[in-house]
Amino acid sequence: MAIKKESFMQGVVTIMFSQILIKVLGLIYTLYLTNREGFGDAGNAIYASGYQIYALLLTISSIGVPNAISKLVSERLAIGDNRGANRIFKVALATFGVIGAVGTMLLFFGAHTLAYDLIQIPEAELTLVALSPAIFFVSISSVMRGYFNGRRTLKTTARAQTLEQVFKTVLTILIVEIVAHVTSTSTEMMAAGANVATTLATFSSFAYLFMYYRLRRKEIGREIEQTVNYKYENVKTIIKKILMVSIPLTLSSIMTSFNKNIDSFTVKRILSTYMASDVATKLYGQLSGKVDTLTNLPLAINIAFATALVPAISAARAKNDKETATKRTSFSLLTSMLIGLPCVVGMIIFAQPILNLLYPNANEGALLLQIISVSVIFSILDQTINGALQGFGKVMIPAIALGIGVLIKLILNLVLLPIPALNVYGAAIGSVACQGIAFIIVFNVLKRYVKLDLPFRKFVLKPVLATGIMGVCSYTLFLILDGINLGNKATIISILFAVIIYILSVIVLKIYNKEDILMLPKGEKIYKILQKLKIY
Repeated sequence: MAIKKESFMQGVVTIMFSQILIKVLGLIYTLYLTNREGFGDAGNAIYASGYQIYALLLTISSIGVPNAISKLVSERLAIGDNRGANRIFKVALATFGVIGAVGTMLLFFGAHTLAYDLIQIPEAELTLVALSPAIFFVSISSVMRGYFNGRRTLKTTARAQTLEQVFKTVLTILIVEIVAHVTSTSTEMMAAGANVATTLATFSSFAYLFMYYRLRRKEIGREIEQTVNYKYENVKTIIKKILMVSIPLTLSSIMTSFNKNIDSFTVKRILSTYMASDVATKLYGQLSGKVDTLTNLPLAINIAFATALVPAISAARAKNDKETATKRTSFSLLTSMLIGLPCVVGMIIFAQPILNLLYPNANEGALLLQIISVSVIFSILDQTINGALQGFGKVMIPAIALGIGVLIKLILNLVLLPIPALNVYGAAIGSVACQGIAFIIVFNVLKRYVKLDLPFRKFVLKPVLATGIMGVCSYTLFLILDGINLGNKATIISILFAVIIYILSVIVLKIYNKEDILMLPKGEKIYKILQKLKIY
């Protein structure tokens, strides 16, 4: 029995639900850490500063790999070359296993220098050491995820990532509690313990993917026997092809990591010149801990489109099917807009209530959240466009666009952070500018290659109107409920009400046309229901 391949929207929904669960679990352990006595914003600063360095090395060793392997494998499979697809996988596994091992050693032996000289948070040394083995496991897992994505079995990678986050959440809480008990609540040791949990979790994901591959080897072997259009390529040629695709994708991810590391290198260093060091550390902790966690939630939901678009468009291009590529790109961009706008408005109007609800013991940072939330809409659209451009083979464009944005952010950080009246908010303004500039560049490039079916009324005007209706109605309800002293219940009820109002607004305004609705899972049933209700 052949391995079942998923449709485009099945893949999107699979990844979307997986990412929602992953981010909810991530939020749970972030809430636990931030509200844990002895951790708080100071612990977040140590944890995040070490993690951002790890993320940079991880990016260099593996982040561009899943989409690169996915693209190359899907192109081979689209023309029946199963043997060629499997050969790409095996060569990539060996190559990135070596690169991952080098990354692990660099982080392990360079932890002291990085913590003391580069980020100037000495307590981060142990967190870097604890994270170093994870680079090797993630590098190998990235190749396996790319292979399964290219085969359109996205459920496999979604399960692996979900399993990793489950382990990370459970182990973070267990290990931090044990460390806190043994060390009399040492913030430094608790931060290191939290990152030990990350390393163990990455191993669990690798183990799952490895076992899944072993269970499917016979089925994959039978597919290889049915190969047509096989074209032999030596190892050197395959590595060159993988690197030609993965390096530009990795550059884009490196730019994202640089974006975060700019704050690691500049915020505390500059703020400490005119305020107490512990205050500067806590402000950086607010930025890197609470605010980044909340603004990354919408991106996690939307990443499904970016991930599914790469193999879908690559396969369509291999078969010269321009219509499918255009439809899927237009639909994905519209849906990304519909995801992003309400998230931005929701975080702006409910910033303080959300922080009160989630971080009762450390609820500072509302204005930071409001400013940075503006970048979410640009980041979400940018994410989807990058997936489309990668599928179309324009892999350098996202890296160049984000590189320009990162340069602007660095300049703004250096100019704005030294102004006492702005302090940490200067970094937030830089983040918005970075994402906005990157979006403008990639969107204009995409329009040259795809004739998008997104008129202004459909893509901008109606989504903005639906979001406005949601914002006014939900905030009015919040003021009423808050006036009768319902506390956090007022926030929860108002947010749930906002979701319902927004969905109804999208339906009533007919933002999705018939063809869009039919692309949704159970699209035919949904359309029939809307017809009965005389909405369509």
